[in-house]
Amino acid sequence: MTKIALVYGAIAGSIVVGSILAGILLGSDHGGQSLWFGYLIMILALSLIFLGVKSYRDRQGGGVIKFGPALFLGLMIAVVAGVFYVGGWEAYLAATDYSFMPSYVDQIIESKKAAGLTGEALAAEVAKLEEMKANYENPLYRMPLTFVEIFPVGLVIAIVSAAILRNPKAFPARGAAK
Repeated sequence: MTKIALVYGAIAGSIVVGSILAGILLGSDHGGQSLWFGYLIMILALSLIFLGVKSYRDRQGGGVIKFGPALFLGLMIAVVAGVFYVGGWEAYLAATDYSFMPSYVDQIIESKKAAGLTGEALAAEVAKLEEMKANYENPLYRMPLTFVEIFPVGLVIAIVSAAILRNPKAFPARGAAK
C-alpha cells in the first residue's frame, strides 16, 4: 500500500507542480482564470488517487476493497502529492529569490488602484496585503498554506474513489469475470 501511495502520489504531485510552474514561467497572470486552471490541473492529476486505489484493489485485494482501506490509501496518495506540491513550490520560491509574493501583492495593489480604490480604503487594503506578505515570508505559515491548497481536492477525490471502488462490480479488472 505504501509503495502505491508513494508512486501515485509522486506522479500526481509532480504533474501539478510541473503544470503550475510551466504556467508561471510562461507568464500567466495570477488572476481568476489561472486559479481555476490550476485547480483543474489538480483535479486531473489527483485522479491518480482513483487509479492507485483501483490498482491496489485489483492486484492486492483480488478485486475487492472496503471503504476504509480505500479511503486510507487515497488519503496517503493525496498527502504524498501534497508534500511534492509543497516541495516543488518551495524550490520555485528559492530559485526565484522568493519574489512571488512581493510581485503578487504589487499586482493586486495596482489592480485595486485601477479599479478606482483610493484614500483610506486603499490604505487599508495595502496594510492587509503587506501583512499577508510578511506572514508569507515565514515557512511555518507558508508551507501549511501551500499544502491546504491541494489537500482538500485530494480528500474529495479519495472519498469519491473509495465510495465507488468499494463495489467490486465498479470498474472491474480487465479479464475479470462479470
